[in-house]
Amino acid sequence: MKIVIAGAGEVGSHLAKLLSNEEQDILLIDENADKLAMLDASYNIMTMAGNPTSFLNLRNALRDGCDLFIAVMPVESSNVVACSIAKTLGAATTVARISHYGYMAAENRKPMKQMGVDRVIYPEYLAAQEIITGLKHPWTRYWFEFHDGKIILAGVRLRAGAPIIGMQLKEFASTNHEFHVAAIKRHNESIIPRGDDRMEEGDILYITFTREHADTLRRITGKTDFRVKRVVIMGGGKIAIRVYNLGHEQFRFKIIESDPDICRALPAKCPDAEIIMADACDPEMWTETGLDSADAFVALTQSSETNILACMAAKDLGVKRTMAEVENLQFISLAEGMNIGKVINKKLLASSSTFQLMLDDDESSSKCLALTDAEVAELEVKPKSRITEAPVKDLRLPRSMTLAALIRDGRGMLVSGNTHMQAGDRVLVFFLQGAIHKVERLFN
Repeated sequence: MKIVIAGAGEVGSHLAKLLSNEEQDILLIDENADKLAMLDASYNIMTMAGNPTSFLNLRNALRDGCDLFIAVMPVESSNVVACSIAKTLGAATTVARISHYGYMAAENRKPMKQMGVDRVIYPEYLAAQEIITGLKHPWTRYWFEFHDGKIILAGVRLRAGAPIIGMQLKEFASTNHEFHVAAIKRHNESIIPRGDDRMEEGDILYITFTREHADTLRRITGKTDFRVKRVVIMGGGKIAIRVYNLGHEQFRFKIIESDPDICRALPAKCPDAEIIMADACDPEMWTETGLDSADAFVALTQSSETNILACMAAKDLGVKRTMAEVENLQFISLAEGMNIGKVINKKLLASSSTFQLMLDDDESSSKCLALTDAEVAELEVKPKSRITEAPVKDLRLPRSMTLAALIRDGRGMLVSGNTHMQAGDRVLVFFLQGAIHKVERLFN
């Protein structure tokens, strides 16, 4: 697939790095030649120095065709212009990063399409959705619903005392038929486990199941259930506002912000939230603002380090559910190991949207999740595809992937070695970074 990325900022650079691992034909355009030179020397990508909104530059970039054009520059108007030009020059699919919710409104989709923008990515909105999901399912690290919730993938950390610690996966599968362990995050690395592997304390298990077995999963992983009502947010930026808009009917929000100008603007945008102007890094502020009585704490400042430390402090005060925006990718595994709860990263969320476009054109019925070193995708089995040729146990699947669950005739079910895929099945696939081309060959 020929992919052109306009903008070598944090999101664009991360996408280029990820996609270069997937054996895709990547061209990255940016005006900063020094930044491009560093990326060109380190990753298997092509680069072009120049303005991504220039007709001349884009004509040169798209000379050999373009299957996917992604504009992720800091200014959304530049992204829209770049997509419009790219579409005119023959790009098959265009994607623009936006920073205002209005572009996502249903009544604006047709005008955006007419301007040449096929899809939009709003990382702040994706982050807010992740946070709301985390507040609704506080005993999990991750909770993803596929095909209208018929199959659920949860990420759960095993604490001391969990009944399944020390159990081999083949033993677990023989006694708990309602669950499939798709992957294990252990010591900062995701692995696709086999039957002889044992589950250890501290592991994050990625388990697929159907909704009626959620309580059983919570019990066997040693978790307790609780409801979140009172939420304290540190940082009053775009993500915080979107979280409030998505969840104010279900949760009571308190937003702590140190910038006076932002504080003055927040009451109009979050009318039912309690706004407190204070330095979120001041330990005395935490008890004065009632953090110790909150059910959940979400740290959304621009500093990953501050967010991580604030969540650790909130844990010490007894807050059960903590979440931190960690934009430094190198900090994510460290943060997960420090037990700060759920980690939010906009780059990974933007990557999820991009992988979905690469794997399945039908965004209404497919979903993709990008983790730090792995991906999860829901894919439709095409007629005569390789995956239909034999039962799963005879397909000789690479160790870098596992088929976790499927939807057939509207019903969710787990995948076993005897499962024989049929055209029209929607399959949940967990695969390590760099294996997307193997997945494509199986399903297409």
